[in-house]
Amino acid sequence: MSEGYSTVFVSLDGTEQQDFVLARAIKVAANNNAKLVIGHVIDSTALEAAGSYPIDLVEGLEEAFRESIAEQVEAARENPFISEVEVLIRSGRIRETLKDEMLDIIRPDLVICGARGLSGIKYALLGSISTFLLRNTDCDILVVK
Repeated sequence: MSEGYSTVFVSLDGTEQQDFVLARAIKVAANNNAKLVIGHVIDSTALEAAGSYPIDLVEGLEEAFRESIAEQVEAARENPFISEVEVLIRSGRIRETLKDEMLDIIRPDLVICGARGLSGIKYALLGSISTFLLRNTDCDILVVK
């Protein structure tokens, strides 16, 4: 029985750090001959507060995200040690969407995320995604700094 990971999920947040986090996830997936699932949630909180949810704005944000990771995704797909690469993009409240629409469905055995730098006020009110993942998933978590 293998002690490695078969499905690696990487949660990307669109920050400058995401390239480094994705590179680490690609390396971990390749080292384990694993499937790599790249997840991103377009935060709908601001759109909900504004009272509108323009679909073309969400589509534009999705397209921009896909473009920002395109080269790394292509390299991962060409890597013979990664069994499959999937990109999932959803819009919604980050925590609920990440857990309910991604992690609970995919059921990875490793989740990789960045140590995102929230402002002091946002962190006090929201906490961090990495802390949320530690408390709400049943698999290993790797927080990349």
